[in-house]
This record gives sequence, C-alpha cells and structure tokens, in this order.
Amino acid sequence: MSIPSNLLVAGTNYPKDWTQFLDWFPDNQSCNDYLVKLRWGDSFTCPKCNHIAPPYSASRNRMMCRSCRHQTSVTSGTVFDKTRTPLRTWFAAAWYITSQKNGISALGLQNVLGIKSYQTAWTILHKLRRAMVIPGRNFLSGDVEVDETFLGGPARGKGRTGIYHKPSKDTLKSIVIIAVEILQPKGFGRIRVKCIPDTTKKSLQTFIQNTVKPGSTIHTDGLMAYRALPGLGYPHEYTAVSYAEDPAHISMPGVHRVASLLKRWLLGTHQGSARLKHLDEYLDEFTFRFNRRAARSRGLLFYRLLEQAVATNPVTYQDIIK
Repeated sequence: MSIPSNLLVAGTNYPKDWTQFLDWFPDNQSCNDYLVKLRWGDSFTCPKCNHIAPPYSASRNRMMCRSCRHQTSVTSGTVFDKTRTPLRTWFAAAWYITSQKNGISALGLQNVLGIKSYQTAWTILHKLRRAMVIPGRNFLSGDVEVDETFLGGPARGKGRTGIYHKPSKDTLKSIVIIAVEILQPKGFGRIRVKCIPDTTKKSLQTFIQNTVKPGSTIHTDGLMAYRALPGLGYPHEYTAVSYAEDPAHISMPGVHRVASLLKRWLLGTHQGSARLKHLDEYLDEFTFRFNRRAARSRGLLFYRLLEQAVATNPVTYQDIIK
C-alpha cells in the first residue's frame, strides 16, 4: 500500500537533492537494496506462493522462498525485468525525468547519462512512462470539463475558437480527449488525457465512464454526442461555443489551458517528435507531471515513480514498438 506523502521525509525515505542521490546510490547493490524496501518493505512476499517470511539469500541478488523454494529477484515481474542496463543508470534516468520540470527527451537522456545506444535511452523512457499510470487510480469527481483537441496538424476552420476543429484526412494525426477537474472558487485539479479514434458517442462516453465518477457534473461544448450523459448518471451542462458570447477559452478554461500546455510541452521537450502509436505514453507522462505539479519535493516524485515501477508489469522493447 502506498505511503501517504505527508509521512514521507526527504533525506529519510528518498534523497532530497542530486548530491544526496549520489551518496545514497553509489553502486548497483545500493539500488537493488532500495528497490527491495520499496517492493516488500520489511515483509518479503513470495510471488509464487504468497508466503510471507524473510527469504534465504541466493546468488546474484536472488531470494529463495522458505516455503516453496522459489527463487526470485526484486526486478523480476517489474519494469526492470531482465534489463541489461545497470540499475544505477535506471535510477539516474528516473531522477532526471522527475527533477526536470518539463522532462527530458531520449536524446537528452542519452547525452546526460552517457548511454551508448539511443534505443536504450528511448526504451528506458518509455518503460518508465508505463509506470506513471497507477492501475485502478481514482476517478475524477466534482465539476469536470471535457473537450477534444487534435495533435499533429494545423487547426482548420476560419474563426473557430474551440480546441477541436474538424480535420481533413491530410491534417489529422490524433484526436485527444481531455478531462479537467474544476475547483471552486478557482483553479484546476487533476486531469486525464487520452487518444480516441473518433468523436462518436461511443468513444466519448466510454472515456467519461472510465475516467469520471458517476454523479459528477460534466461541462462540455454543444456536441450532440454528449447529450446522453444524464442517462448514464452524469449531470450535464454544455455551452454551444459557436453561438456563445464568450470565447471558448473563457467558457471552458480548464480544457483549453491543458491543451495549450500539452502542445507546448510536446513541441518544447520533444520537438513534436512523438509518434502517433506512442502518443498515449507521452500523454501519460504529461498527466503524471500535471497532477503532481504542486509536489513539495522533486525527490518525492522520484520515490513515487520507482514505487510504481516495481508494481508495473514488465514490457519488452518489441512490445513497445508494436
């Protein structure tokens, strides 16, 4: 179970700065020991029989269950599974990802850590992005704005002010739907961002049902596909942007602000190089960063990322490129 952030202490549970990071993790063994604490704490649990007891020590940092004699390692069944990259490099990558406000590109990571292969740096980033999504994370609630934008082509439609413009097949790259919690009296809460295949009723409603808690009030534009939301348990308020007195960024400020920040981030950090088939993983990283923008310590983000990495199922390079 995840430890509440207010119980975690910089310098005790995680390094508070880069100097302390170097002191804590001088070699691979120290990284391995840290992952053991993150994954099992003081109670080793056998992944095969679920027996809880201190394990026997085996060779190559492997642990043997006292009950079934099954051998395992702390990286087995995690993002780090079967990696040939030293754990210290993984830890440094996680630190750079979380300590840089806007993240880092694969080329930037390769250069700063001296990784020989661009493919290795790219794979590390994508695997860590997989760990940025918590399985079973809480739904958005309260007042929630929902709208769509598209990435990869110029906006079309003279005089249009909304974040979604009907694209032609020559400009369409990906349709992205955004949901934002609206706080009172002002401000934004958590967000969810995801690629969708189209703007049909099925696609939009599926995203909302998988993202927003029933009973929450949904604010949208006048798209007809949203009109059935009350029947699904969501009070619905909409603004026909084309006929409204206020421009779209005034009537629906949350989704427009997030869309603007997302596009700026993709162009700034990644120079717009995110490919369509990997776009959801970049969106997961953006969501991870936005939802933790008020974190009191970058070291705490490092802790959370590693904590989720040891709870995330392994994925191979071939899985990612497919």
